[in-house]
Amino acid sequence: MSAQERTTMEPSTFDRIWRGSGIAFVVTFVVSWFVYGSQPDIGASAATLASFYEGDRTRILLGSSLLALALLNLLWFAAALASRLRDAGQGIWAAAATAASTAVATIIYVRIFIGAALAYSIAGSGNDAVTAGLNDLSRVLLVVAAFPTAMLIMAGTFGLQQARVISKGSFAAGVAAVILVLLGGTTWANDGVWAPDGAYSRLIWPVIALCWIAIASGILYTHSVAARRATRPTSVSIA
Repeated sequence: MSAQERTTMEPSTFDRIWRGSGIAFVVTFVVSWFVYGSQPDIGASAATLASFYEGDRTRILLGSSLLALALLNLLWFAAALASRLRDAGQGIWAAAATAASTAVATIIYVRIFIGAALAYSIAGSGNDAVTAGLNDLSRVLLVVAAFPTAMLIMAGTFGLQQARVISKGSFAAGVAAVILVLLGGTTWANDGVWAPDGAYSRLIWPVIALCWIAIASGILYTHSVAARRATRPTSVSIA
């Protein structure tokens, strides 16, 4: 086996890839969001629902596939985070990160299934009540997703701080992110910014969570590269 093949197959190579997969998740998620389009609000008319789910059927199915792919990167990121925390003796925070990421992925996968099913056949079946109910359920699931997302951020923030990977400033920013994302689970107003389909639930807290994931993934990747360089043997030249 050549030296190049050995380098390619080193476990540390895959470790760096998984640690940077949080950034890949954010990029793929944003792309899928633009492809998918703007989902109708709660209580949207039958005509609006039909126009979106039937008229944009191809876009929705493509966006759903991209989002499902993005979630794989999220799970890899959470696995890398948990591995780093376990190596630092933070097993409880590692377990919390694994459980939280699984819950987040499950909720979002359910939203993907609902949207894809509506676009594929349900919206075109003529049953407006079922279409409206599933669309509203999809919106409400995003509110519920705020709780495990906040748990994932909390596990990563507190675990990395106790492992002395992040600074006090980064820790404070992480705690603020936990609180702001957790507030997303209280958006039960009938309308306005604080409604399930309002700006806070639809945009603000998800953006905060995406920023934290990208930054945490970058920190994990940077530390992985630094650790590899620190352990690399130094060649000695003998005249």
